[in-house]
Amino acid sequence: MKTVLIVEDDPVNARVFSKILTKRAGLLVKHTENVDEVMTIAQAHEADVILMDVSLAHSVYQGKPVDGIKITQLLKADPNTADLPIILVTAHAMEGDREHFLSQSGADDYISKPVIDHQSFVDQIMAVLPSD
Repeated sequence: MKTVLIVEDDPVNARVFSKILTKRAGLLVKHTENVDEVMTIAQAHEADVILMDVSLAHSVYQGKPVDGIKITQLLKADPNTADLPIILVTAHAMEGDREHFLSQSGADDYISKPVIDHQSFVDQIMAVLPSD
């Protein structure tokens, strides 16, 4: 069974995403906003895709504040985790934000919040999941 790691600092969003993904897509879901945990899970290949909130308010890595863009850059720069699909999830949905965030982070896709169309949300995630 495929596993989605949700990196999200809003517990309501995390619960909503989790419910949609388990009920509609039959995926396993893990959730954390702890950057050390994110790195450990990614490096151990315990997730098949990461949903990464762009604006993580309280995330710190190696003593420095980091956001979802920085965490994505770190994961994409590591040969051990570079192939792990990462989808940015953000309330920043102004014209040009999608392209800006994708080029800045190296992420594989982008979803704007709030998620209205649950099936489209699931389809976007399924599209980047590696097939066995």
